[in-house]
Amino acid sequence: MKKQIVSVSVLHNAKLMAALYFVISIPLVILMTIPTLMQEGAGASLLLVILLPVLYLAFGFVLTLFGAWVYNGIAARVGGFEFTTSEVDGVVHKD
Repeated sequence: MKKQIVSVSVLHNAKLMAALYFVISIPLVILMTIPTLMQEGAGASLLLVILLPVLYLAFGFVLTLFGAWVYNGIAARVGGFEFTTSEVDGVVHKD
């Protein structure tokens, strides 16, 4: 059975992706902080490393917001992603 995604929630997906990007950036910040702390006069670099998760979150939100909006416009004209589903017996999925 083929199904098609014809519209996505723009704001909800942007919030979700922003949170995901924020969580992904935390290990990166930790890895980037170690060499930064070893440098002399690393105040400005350390500030940038601390701001990285916030910048990643903001850009992730804005770009996903724009991407979802564009997807909805294109999907309304040419159709959305198509995918095939099948029924699986005995498996319970919680949404």
